Amino acid sequence: MLRSFPFLRQDVAASLVVFLVALPLCLGVAVASGVPAELGLITGIVGGVVTGLMRGSSLQVSGPAAGLTVLVLEAVRSFGLAALGVVVLVAGMLQIAMGLLRWGRWFRAISLSVVEGMLAGIGLVIIAGQLYAAAGIPAPDSGLGKLTGLPGALAGALGSPTALASLAVGAGTVLLIVGWRRVPHRARAVPGALVAVLLAALATAVFGLPVETVRVSGVLEAVHLPGSEALSSLADPALLGTVVAFALIASAESLFSAAAVDRLHSGPRTDYDKELVAQGAGNTLCGLLGALPLTAVIVRSSANVEAGARTKASRILHGVWLLLFVALLPAVLAYIPLAALAGILVHAGWKLIPFKGVMTLWRRHRGEAFVLVATAAAIVSVGMFEGVLIGLVLSVGKAAWEASHLRIEQSDDGRDVVRVRLQGTVTFLRLPQILDSLEALPSDRRVVLDLSGVHHLDHACRAALEAWAERHSGADAEAVRADTAPNRREDAAAASVSSSH
Repeated sequence: MLRSFPFLRQDVAASLVVFLVALPLCLGVAVASGVPAELGLITGIVGGVVTGLMRGSSLQVSGPAAGLTVLVLEAVRSFGLAALGVVVLVAGMLQIAMGLLRWGRWFRAISLSVVEGMLAGIGLVIIAGQLYAAAGIPAPDSGLGKLTGLPGALAGALGSPTALASLAVGAGTVLLIVGWRRVPHRARAVPGALVAVLLAALATAVFGLPVETVRVSGVLEAVHLPGSEALSSLADPALLGTVVAFALIASAESLFSAAAVDRLHSGPRTDYDKELVAQGAGNTLCGLLGALPLTAVIVRSSANVEAGARTKASRILHGVWLLLFVALLPAVLAYIPLAALAGILVHAGWKLIPFKGVMTLWRRHRGEAFVLVATAAAIVSVGMFEGVLIGLVLSVGKAAWEASHLRIEQSDDGRDVVRVRLQGTVTFLRLPQILDSLEALPSDRRVVLDLSGVHHLDHACRAALEAWAERHSGADAEAVRADTAPNRREDAAAASVSSSH
């Protein structure tokens, strides 16, 4: 058997590590999304067993992700839990279609600033929302409301013994996860998040803390197959917009995660189109079961690589261990404090915010830093889908502005000729700058317009240069002359800014 599976021992060991990492995260993401905790485990099982079996990325691990928490919560509040399965189902089918059409590679063209801004905005909303959950008090619906109402909510919680106990459990969870990196290397084989949850459950039981725990209804009871009423909701344009948001954001997050995981190992590279099909197949099944959407998750994937996984058997086995846990030990969930899961999500949300990346961008590419911050702010203040769209528009606008980079130089030969040299891309975005420079020239001087450094001249600028040349020339046909490089004679002729003026 070992000859048939030469890496079985490494893959089994890695799968156990990934299982221990995934278990508390599956529960935490589900609770934060406003759905039964069991649905998070179902999504983790599907991500391991179904998506894990398919081709695409060999070592990437899928499951419920903190990055979709905000979108899922908004969808459940807007359309109800019954409609969630339909949204995930259709989003999965859309992912499969995009993969079969070989659109996977195009997701790599999305600006990294938009993706990081999206994650930063999600992280802020998660942190704010889970601080309310850690205190055991209801959170406002909007992201902006969560942030602005946080000081007052925490101040009020200080006067409640129940809220203080819950906050202490959540804070202890965060501190243990952060400090776990300092323990001996062998002890770190057990994930800090799992240790924190176990200790929180033990403390709650031993000291009788007035802390709310996970509500368990059974896995089969939590499954909601889409009914005819839920399917009829697809006629709602708002729900279709949510479907598109799920598909695009889940796909982008999965494929960016795949690129990151590929840098961590020397094994086979990811086939982006096949990975998109695999993610779509997993989400289609999750939708049929009424569970959470899945994406590739960098936390689990990096843990898989670091634990020594060699083949996709490790991610499949992690799904098997989740399935066995659900089948054999479901009652254990009832002992887990919600505040501990909130602490795990606070830590996960904090890791989504690229603090170092923002500072690096600000020093080197301030335009990219602006796109990142604006995307995050839009997600917090407006919403997930709208925020991502705003980020994409800003990114495209920035690219268009930079593509139209233009340099204008003037030189005077000391006689009656002024030489104006244009270098770069001449588009309508720079037209005001060009006309201001040309119209400021003395009307009684001849002008040589040097276009040899122009890469592209659009129609608007061509027409504007023609009109300016006619005005400046007047009765003197030689007042304006265009100079071009030998290989750009055709462009000069097209511009009609020539010695004929």
